[in-house]
Amino acid sequence: MSGAAVLPRRAAAARRWHRGVPARVPYVVIALYALMAVLGPLVIDYDPVHTPLQDRLLAPGARIASGEIAWLGTDALGRDILAQIVYGARTSLTIGLATVLVASLVGVTIGVVSGYARGRLDAVLARIIDILQAFPAILLAIVIAGVFARSVPVVVLALSVTAWISFARVTRGVALSLRERAWVDAARVMGVPVRSIMVRHVLPFTVGPVVALATLEFALVVLAEAGLSFLGIGLPSTAVSWGQTIANGQQYLETAWWISTLPGIALSLLIINIGILGDQLTARYGQRRGRI
Repeated sequence: MSGAAVLPRRAAAARRWHRGVPARVPYVVIALYALMAVLGPLVIDYDPVHTPLQDRLLAPGARIASGEIAWLGTDALGRDILAQIVYGARTSLTIGLATVLVASLVGVTIGVVSGYARGRLDAVLARIIDILQAFPAILLAIVIAGVFARSVPVVVLALSVTAWISFARVTRGVALSLRERAWVDAARVMGVPVRSIMVRHVLPFTVGPVVALATLEFALVVLAEAGLSFLGIGLPSTAVSWGQTIANGQQYLETAWWISTLPGIALSLLIINIGILGDQLTARYGQRRGRI
């Protein structure tokens, strides 16, 4: 092969690689957040109850009484902002993953059964979904979180109550389109049990759309958890949350902007990149779904 033929191919490969670089940014950012959530607390020691008032309202880069540097400053109680961001990342990712897992399991099960069975069962489940959708999701979460004592399981429950609806609607649509396919009809004719048909011939086709939806729901859950914590009805005071940190600094925006601004930036970056990743996955699996 001549060098003249190799150069255009290399140039085309380079162009494809450069076009793909922006698409990889969300993966890198989310991976960094995950590493921070997993490894950060092992490196940074932080006690949310300890309040060293002698270090209160220090600017980013200032030295605290122990001689260490507060790289992102301290809040009104002397607590380190960097540590709160790191521990808040663990809290947000844990609650987000737990909520999406619960919501997807419930929603996928209901959606597949409803879409495949149809009839009265589908009508009843559809009415339940309509009733839950009549209430604003965040309002229902506030009511549930306000009734029970503040804890991580209560927040997961409050956010899962309506999060499963999206998974149920997506998987129901996939099941409705698949139940009349030739391979599903062949399985019914051969006497394959209904449960096996749903698990082997319907459920695998829901994986792509569910994964794409899970990324978008994850971003909404993280944002909703921060909102609940901002209102003071989410997590207990012993837990670290970006929403709590932002709320603690709202009265110091003019004199100590870093208390609310820096956790807000961390939250915004995570939400934006998860949203971009969700859009990419939706576009990819949406095209595949159209070819089913």
